[in-house]
Amino acid sequence: MIERLSDDRKVYVETPRFTGRNVKISEIAKATGKDPNYIRVGLQRGLLKFGTAFMMDGSTEYSYFSPDKKVWEETGYFRDVSKEYLEAE
Repeated sequence: MIERLSDDRKVYVETPRFTGRNVKISEIAKATGKDPNYIRVGLQRGLLKFGTAFMMDGSTEYSYFSPDKKVWEETGYFRDVSKEYLEAE
């Protein structure tokens, strides 16, 4: 991301290394200090913009998708799981 200043100087911002992983509702809730149900209902109603809640045809339960980049953009929270995968090997 590059921001332009009035005198044409550039400011570079280092961003995390995103993987596109689906961040768990419980992880988002813990990071934001909110109840998991608050996160779920906010996603279902479209009030929280860092993910999507959807219900498949014939189902009575929602599924959630909250990509790590969108969670970071909206909340500032990011956990680098690439290091965890390397340590597990």
